[in-house]
Amino acid sequence: MPGAKGFVIAGFFGRMPMSMLGIGIVLLISALTGSYATAGAVSATVSVAYAVAAPVTGRLVDRYGQARILTPFVLLHGAALIAMMLCAHHDAPRWTLFATGVVVGGAATSLGSMVRARWSHLLAGSSRLHTAFSFESVADEVIFVSGPALVTALTTMIDLYAGLILALIFTLVGTIAFAVQRGTEPPVRTGEENSGSPITIPGVALLSCVFLAMGAVFGSVDLITVAFAEEHGTKAAAGLLLGAFSSGSLVSGLWYGARRWRISLRRRFTRGLAVFAAGLSPILLIADTRVMAIGLFFAGLAISPTIITGYALIERLVPVHLLTEGMSWISTSVGFGVAVGAWAGGRLTDTFGPSNAYVFSLGCALLAVLIGFGGNTWLRTSEAGHASA
Repeated sequence: MPGAKGFVIAGFFGRMPMSMLGIGIVLLISALTGSYATAGAVSATVSVAYAVAAPVTGRLVDRYGQARILTPFVLLHGAALIAMMLCAHHDAPRWTLFATGVVVGGAATSLGSMVRARWSHLLAGSSRLHTAFSFESVADEVIFVSGPALVTALTTMIDLYAGLILALIFTLVGTIAFAVQRGTEPPVRTGEENSGSPITIPGVALLSCVFLAMGAVFGSVDLITVAFAEEHGTKAAAGLLLGAFSSGSLVSGLWYGARRWRISLRRRFTRGLAVFAAGLSPILLIADTRVMAIGLFFAGLAISPTIITGYALIERLVPVHLLTEGMSWISTSVGFGVAVGAWAGGRLTDTFGPSNAYVFSLGCALLAVLIGFGGNTWLRTSEAGHASA
């Protein structure tokens, strides 16, 4: 599509930090304080602030346009991240880490939602939208494969702050480059049609609850895996382990996006959740780093298909003038879940050890399955309504 290459490349680099920021903060704070609980709490603060702010940012984007919102927000985000690193470096009071973390998360933008909103604008009503969403999910997984390994290597082998500094550079350059590309930006719609919120749509509320539980899996697995690698004397391998988790999702995303599906989105979504929970079960029994890499690869196989289908359902459920905000609710839900998972994972790791703490991750995956299957009626109704329209 004309103009697509530019916003895809900028969007890719602009959202690289989504896989680098959390683990970078955990590595920095745990090294300086000696506590995974504190590191998890600071990371959770960033995630909660992001989760609270994402729908508000999405609504502002729908109302005023992507370019007018992205630039000031990314500059504030960058300034706050620099302030956090300075506070950590100078051993400032602990509360300063949390205070700067609130701004870091609150000023972060859901660039992935905005990329998908551009695709929805360019391919509205086209079957190629499935391919575009699948492509973006694969791009996300490339980010989650490379990001943790990159930030871990920089932090453990070069300097404690190197990983977060690179994340900052990616954020500023990628987001600003994305914002200046106005030709593919969805049009701004003003007036009464901007009233209401997508979260009041039952199907959106259901999907938000599912992704809240999935986010808790992601947040806890990130932190627990760092501790697992350290416990086995290979802390530098933590990024590679998390990369294996995302590699499984990347492979399944390529497979999923290349197929033409005949079964409904609803069935694909619930089946993906079931496979996700089943895939996580074996990691509770693994005590070797190399075997854990294999286990995490298979555990990640269901992530991309589930997320791709979730975004496709949102695109069907939400009116076009609220699409960015609607997609931001997925980011919000995952953000809250990551915060809960990081906090709980840190506490459980400090108390029971990393191998036992993985039980929490599996429990959250099972909760996602229960919510998804329990809300089948809402999803069936939404699909029927879309077919009628």
